[in-house]
Formats: sequence, structure tokens, C-alpha cells
Amino acid sequence: MWDYLRRSRQAVEAAGLHKVTLTKASPLVSLTDQGAVTGHLQINLHWTMRQADLVQQRGGLLRPGLFRPTQPQVSTRPMVNVDLDLACMYELADGSRGVVQPLGNLLGDLRRPPYIKISGDDRYGAPSGETMYINLDKRDSFKRLLVFVYIYDGTPAFDRTHAVVTLFPYVGPRIEVALDERAPQARSCAVVMIENKDGNLTVRREVRYVYGFQAELDRLYGFGMQWQRGYKTPQGTPE
Repeated sequence: MWDYLRRSRQAVEAAGLHKVTLTKASPLVSLTDQGAVTGHLQINLHWTMRQADLVQQRGGLLRPGLFRPTQPQVSTRPMVNVDLDLACMYELADGSRGVVQPLGNLLGDLRRPPYIKISGDDRYGAPSGETMYINLDKRDSFKRLLVFVYIYDGTPAFDRTHAVVTLFPYVGPRIEVALDERAPQARSCAVVMIENKDGNLTVRREVRYVYGFQAELDRLYGFGMQWQRGYKTPQGTPE
């Protein structure tokens, strides 16, 4: 299945289709108007550390364990490992609600509700990033889907990464959302809301940072679910 989905994405990229960048000034795009409401919508999260934070020069030597601040400061900042996770809260047309995420092994299903599946958990920002798939052939089953990113553990570091979430419809241009606003203490970010209103499927840029985790995003958007702390094993396998 994953090979098929990857080939579908490669075919779209090979066609040379342009991209749509969602911004504050232009936050909304209609998948229905673009004819992109069938097949699998692929959502990819990719991030890299900001180059200015990778090394610091001291005494004529490069010390890879230290950062250089992007703005002049008295003290330096230590190297951190940033673990960003891609996830999705959903509300279906029948009223059922839930979340697809690495924590708790809630990886979803493409053939059965919620018709959303995440492929795995990238802990270090590998080139492939993290990928989620949404089965748009079941679009009538969706009411709203909140795609979000959170920092599982360690130092909040959204301001020290270049993170981009890209949506690849089965047909039409890819849709790109950059998480480029500085929110140094935030642990979660609502990225896009996908809504089905009267048969019109839209993607709206959110990029709203919060200082907590899923429960705080839930309160902000009113999904009304109950939450408890989740953990990962050292190897990255959800518990």
C-alpha cells in the first residue's frame, strides 16, 4: 500500500504541477474547486534545524554541541533534538471523534473509519519526514479534520526549526504551509483545518501555536474529547 501511495505522489510531482502556498493574507483553498476530492490526500511534515543554530565558533574551533543564536545574545543555547509529530483530530459526519497520532499507536485506517492513516514516526527530521494519508473517496464521512504538529518531549523549539507541512492531493497542485512564526515556548501548533461544508471540501491555514498538547488544542477547537498523558519507548515505538 505504501509503495502505491508513494508512486502516486511521485506521479503528481513529475507532472510539474505548481504549488499553492497558504498564508495569512491567503489562507483558504478549495479542493472541490480544483477537482481534488478523490483518491488519497497525502500530508507530509518535514523539518530541519535552522542553520544559524548548528555550530558555534570558539577559540578557532567549531564545536558542534553548541548553537549560535540568530540574534546577538550574551549566552549560547545548547544543542537539542527536536521530535516533531504529525497528527490529526477528526470529527466525522456521524458525530464520532478521535485522533490519529503516533502516541498510543493510534495510527488510523484508510479502509475503515476514520479513513485516515499515519505511516510512522520520524524522530529526527529525516528527509522523508512524517506522512499521513486521508481517503478522500470517503469525503462524505468527514465533517472536519484538524491537522496539527506537536513536540513530544524535550525542549520546545519551534523557533529553532524550519518546519513545513505539505498536502499532496491525488490531482492538482500541492498545498504548502510553513510553520515560520517564532513561538519559542509552544509545544503544539494547529496547522490546517480541512472541512466539508455542503459538499465543498476546503483547506484553511491555521498556524496557531499553543503552550500545551492535544488537550489544549481540543479546548481551542471544541472537539470535546478526554485526554491522558502518552509515552513513547526509547526506540520510538508508541505505547
